[in-house]
Amino acid sequence: MTQRTADIRRDTKETQIQVRVNLDGTGQSELSTGIGFFDHMLDQIARHGLIDLSIQATGDLHIDGHHTVEDVGIALGQAVAKAVGDKKGIRRYGHAYVPLDEALSRVVIDFSGRPGLEMHVPFKSGMIGHFDSQLAFEFFQGFVNHAFVTLHIDNLRGENAHHQAETVFKAFARALRDAIEIDPRAVGVIPSTKGTL
Repeated sequence: MTQRTADIRRDTKETQIQVRVNLDGTGQSELSTGIGFFDHMLDQIARHGLIDLSIQATGDLHIDGHHTVEDVGIALGQAVAKAVGDKKGIRRYGHAYVPLDEALSRVVIDFSGRPGLEMHVPFKSGMIGHFDSQLAFEFFQGFVNHAFVTLHIDNLRGENAHHQAETVFKAFARALRDAIEIDPRAVGVIPSTKGTL
């Protein structure tokens, strides 16, 4: 089987980002974005998605975290799209429910080739450590636009913003893992009646 890996470099006046992914990894990660809680969330994607993930990002954090978080989402989306390739043999769809204490989130993903994000997460706090909770949306929007996926994210309940965010990222990881997994019953087949995605 072809190795499903990608290496993406994104340089702008605001950020310099290097992303490496191995979709058939074991959940290893090397993460450095300058935002501790964001690194913690990216680690959830690696660990629970069983993706080997390296992200090194330098951004204009003296302004705020917006450009860094959004651009990491963009670069990760580009990397996943490149590593998935023509999508032959993947399951295409994935979904997961993940709880953490009082919080519960559901994420559903489709490698449809059409970017679309529906995210409904009423965060109970504006800041989680040094991470602005609004930036979770910017991360997933960047990912969706460049991975060309449809993504639905719903936090069904939660009172602690850390728990809300963690259930979202863990559920995203599990849904992603399911969607990109090779289906042994459909090896080499595009998972669409159109014959292309």
